[in-house]
Amino acid sequence: MTAVAEIMDYDEVLARFDPVLGLEVHVELSTKTKMFCGCANAFGAEPNTQVCPVCLGLPGALPAVNGKAVEAAIRIGLALNCQVAEWCRFARKNYFYPDMPKNFQTSQYDEPIVFDGHLDVVLDDGETFRVDIERAHMEEDTGKSLHMGGATGRIHGADYSLLDYNRAGVPLIEIVTKPITGAGERAPEVARAYVTALRDLLRALNVSDVRMDQGSLRCDANVSLMPKGAEEFGTRTETKNVNSLRSVERAVRFEMQRHAAVLTSGGSILQETRHFDESTGSTSAGRPKETSEDYRYFPEPDLVPIAPSREWVEELSKTLPELPWERRRRAKEEWGLSDEELRDLVNAGALELIAETVEAGAAPGDARSWWVAYLSQQANTHGVELADLEITPKQVARVAALVGEGKLTNKLARQVVDGVLDGEGEPDEVVAARGLEVVSDDSELQKAVDEALAAQPDIAEKIRGGKVQAAGAVVGSVMKATKGQADAKRVRELVLKACGQ
Repeated sequence: MTAVAEIMDYDEVLARFDPVLGLEVHVELSTKTKMFCGCANAFGAEPNTQVCPVCLGLPGALPAVNGKAVEAAIRIGLALNCQVAEWCRFARKNYFYPDMPKNFQTSQYDEPIVFDGHLDVVLDDGETFRVDIERAHMEEDTGKSLHMGGATGRIHGADYSLLDYNRAGVPLIEIVTKPITGAGERAPEVARAYVTALRDLLRALNVSDVRMDQGSLRCDANVSLMPKGAEEFGTRTETKNVNSLRSVERAVRFEMQRHAAVLTSGGSILQETRHFDESTGSTSAGRPKETSEDYRYFPEPDLVPIAPSREWVEELSKTLPELPWERRRRAKEEWGLSDEELRDLVNAGALELIAETVEAGAAPGDARSWWVAYLSQQANTHGVELADLEITPKQVARVAALVGEGKLTNKLARQVVDGVLDGEGEPDEVVAARGLEVVSDDSELQKAVDEALAAQPDIAEKIRGGKVQAAGAVVGSVMKATKGQADAKRVRELVLKACGQ
């Protein structure tokens, strides 16, 4: 097992150094097909079943650009306040990866499709911090290596490796920030808040499912330190493919502490990639980090340049939805939230989900109750972010509707939600498969009430004598007999009526 590196106390780091961040976020687009071929773009298929000569890099295969991916890239750029290039082109980025079958990546180098933007992010206390965007460019994803037989899932110690090329060629947008300075002690928080805001924005644009647990949103966190008073940036490290919001914050904080310990002990920082260990909150060395010259970029000869017309860009700008921060302002006014309540919902990752649930037909109170209470508990139990639960706002709204229609009790509704989370289908399918619908037939309920009263004659006599609070025991028996599927309020009415009350 690799030993955890020496780290410095965080307060001491801040006393000696100023952090500089650079965040590179890779977004897999949810187009139907891949970036340069017609293969299906879908997660979870059997290995190597979504491939063709183009995405396998076979000789003579020619790529063609996915128009929907270009459209998504422009819409992302517009939402990030970027300029849209009037002319741009693809380039070949050359390096050796065993899971890149062509042995080069088709990307964009010095001519990205959008550039020079910004995103204002809200920190935990409500303060706004502006993150400047350098560029967002189009490229393709690599395949996936599976290292078998080892203890860690990495190549070191593995007996052999398997390659799945389904992901090769999946459309990617890489969003790169300018150096983030001035964050000070809040640098880790700024990193988390930025990726959170970006994820919310991309979800609102409906260009990606932004599932960090499935790799459709991945963050590379670059960190360096400058001694107090210095003017030049320090040497950076790049922690690759961090796959949760909490981990982004932890990885940045750890690297700040590790850099400081190395620098104050007289050592130097190696420009390299790092891997983040979720279990320890630490990073470990990957490979030396190349410079752009090492990639030997040159224009992709098989693809024509892209020149979005200003008319098309203007049309796409009109398709932008209500953006998350605009929705927050409206929600605060319409739902009567205080600043603290709004901030709590945002920090919990619940506000956008609640808003989408309301848009799907649920009452604001019901939507808020489900996401803040039961579903937050389930997210904690499963160890995932709230937005990464296997349930959609539309499905939550349907469960709320079933409760409102009297077809489910709150207790039964939670079982339906559990079924959806477990992959058993849509809410109505779970209700049918599990037999969970409320028993609303008075004849069936009356039969269950009569049986419960007959089994508890002493309690029945108390109710007849005016002690109506004793009805609770009979109601409990009926609920047990009906496996919780009876309407408790209606059962009580029938019990009291049967006892002459």
